[in-house]
Amino acid sequence: MFFFNLHTHHFTNNPDVLELVNQYPQDFDGSVPFYSIGIHPWYIVESRIDADLKIIEEKLKEHNCLAIGECGLDKRIEIPFDLQILVFEKQLALAEKYKKPVVIHCVAAFQEVIASKKKTKIAVPLIIHGFSKNHQIANQLIKEGFYVSFGKYLLRNPDLKTVFQNLPNDRFFLETDTIEESIQQVYEVASKYKELKNEQLQSVISNNYKNVFQNQ
Repeated sequence: MFFFNLHTHHFTNNPDVLELVNQYPQDFDGSVPFYSIGIHPWYIVESRIDADLKIIEEKLKEHNCLAIGECGLDKRIEIPFDLQILVFEKQLALAEKYKKPVVIHCVAAFQEVIASKKKTKIAVPLIIHGFSKNHQIANQLIKEGFYVSFGKYLLRNPDLKTVFQNLPNDRFFLETDTIEESIQQVYEVASKYKELKNEQLQSVISNNYKNVFQNQ
């Protein structure tokens, strides 16, 4: 593995990249080599929650299902927030049961995500994907034991540079999510910001991958 893409919706089948492809219970593609699966807060359908959770639980037993997610909390959508919390915490329980890390979508709800972690006493690694916030939130997440993944906003928002630079090297991942740029381009920017050679950055993320995805 030369590159690890923590979260993507575009499977490229590039032999140099281990891609953690996001999958949904009702739209599953069995040809994807490695994936995460979860109920995204945007796509919660109340009448289908139990059926979706059943599919997720079956997939979590497979060796090529590396994580649950993306799942999480989003205060900027119309899905009732109490329902979001219920569905999120049910998925956290499954993650703990099957010892799988969790890829988390979080919009304007970091305190509530932290509260759910404490409430459920979950011990598996939790990764906030698509991070775009400030030092204070980043530091709080690290303090609470989360990992943080960067992608689109690292490329688009220069203000994230110092946030990323100050993040401990054993606590971050890189991703492409839905952007057109390649994971290699994200690594390029990250290498520059961290003042690391590309090979050094690859080694850092490879170690993080082993710690999170191979120690469960």
